[in-house]
Amino acid sequence: MRLYATVAAGGFRRHATYRVATAAGVFTNTVFGFILSYTYMALWDARPGLGGYAMGDALAYVWIGQALITVCGLMGGGFEEELIERIRTGDIAVDLYRPADLQAWWFAANLGRSAYQLLGRGVVPMLFGALVFDLTLPSRPWTWLAFLLAVTLGSVVSFAVWYLVALSAFWLLDGQGVVQIAWLGGLFFSGMLLPLNVFPGSLGEVARLLPWASLLQVPADVYLERYEGWGLLGAYGFQACWAAVLLAAGRAAQAAATRKVVVQGG
Repeated sequence: MRLYATVAAGGFRRHATYRVATAAGVFTNTVFGFILSYTYMALWDARPGLGGYAMGDALAYVWIGQALITVCGLMGGGFEEELIERIRTGDIAVDLYRPADLQAWWFAANLGRSAYQLLGRGVVPMLFGALVFDLTLPSRPWTWLAFLLAVTLGSVVSFAVWYLVALSAFWLLDGQGVVQIAWLGGLFFSGMLLPLNVFPGSLGEVARLLPWASLLQVPADVYLERYEGWGLLGAYGFQACWAAVLLAAGRAAQAAATRKVVVQGG
């Protein structure tokens, strides 16, 4: 465990060195937050209560999305490109022979990255949004802790998705096509464009059952206190189940990839 804690700390420090990139990311998230806020205001003026959200809820949803876009990897996990490149060049063989589990290593590194992104690119845009717009804020202090747990579980699901995407390069050689599909899936089915509660009929029901809902829709609804008691536990259970299923799938894919490398190496 000490090894992976060190890897997580290293992932945090690694991303902390890119201060200019962090500042640029904060600026970009804030600008898009303003654009989406005014778009949502126009939409909710025309359709009050859309998706069961009041205007303040909708605006809070916008800024939560901007805060979590890198934390939960809504448009990319932040590590998949590097892992795909190591697979493409064959450097992954060295990683597989190390006395450390490949999935746990990248999970720890991504955990450090997510923690830094939450502090570096998550908090500031949310503060800007709260200062300029009338956002809904949690009525109970413990909601912030509940929200943080939902964000953590969302980050785990995101890692599991992008880890599978990266491992596809073992069989496809170039994983960019899968990356683009996952990018579009995350953009649309996480609720980044519009809350999944707004999606009509069967599309909305299916979207809320997909793993991407764990990345933004569930944490946002936890923040907005739409879950109480067993409902909150059910929301966590939904995220945890997807995390377990996808991590298990990633471990199975890793085992198959290891056999492939061993056979080719032999």
